Amino acid sequence: MPGTAAEQLELQAHPGQGGGFPPSGDSGGGGDDRLSPIPRRAYMTVITLALGAILMFFLALTSSYIVRRGLGTDWKNLALPRILWVNTVVLLASSATLELARKALSRGQREAFRNFWLLTTGLGMVFVGGQLIAWRQLHAAGVFLSTNPSSSFFYVFTAAHGLHVLGGVIALLYVAFRSWQK
Repeated sequence: MPGTAAEQLELQAHPGQGGGFPPSGDSGGGGDDRLSPIPRRAYMTVITLALGAILMFFLALTSSYIVRRGLGTDWKNLALPRILWVNTVVLLASSATLELARKALSRGQREAFRNFWLLTTGLGMVFVGGQLIAWRQLHAAGVFLSTNPSSSFFYVFTAAHGLHVLGGVIALLYVAFRSWQK
């Protein structure tokens, strides 16, 4: 069936027929060693699946937080460090700069795109640093992963979100410093 995932995999397995990777090594054919283009639909499928998985993960964490909070009497609300408010502003600012980068690229302004893209990357790093500062502040206040269920959820949520943002920073750095060809 044309357009199925099986066809896409087949096309990628046979590079001369529309996508995938060229054979490795010197085949003696004098061919071009660049990668063949992968269809945009394949990228969109992977992005959609990744976003779905991330969404399900955070929804599962949120659901377990709500259920656990309603159980037992050992739940003690956590006094959150003020740095988390700064982190919220940093996260919102990074969304704005990413949108500005996208608009600059759509207008063909590559230098503006790169500047906004790098600013977004820097803001992501500031966010991760802010998460670490919040952890240090809680540690200094005697709040640890095993202190109570509330602190456990806080550490799990912030660790998952920090890793998520760190993955985004790595992706942003890859895009910023890759070699672009027309």
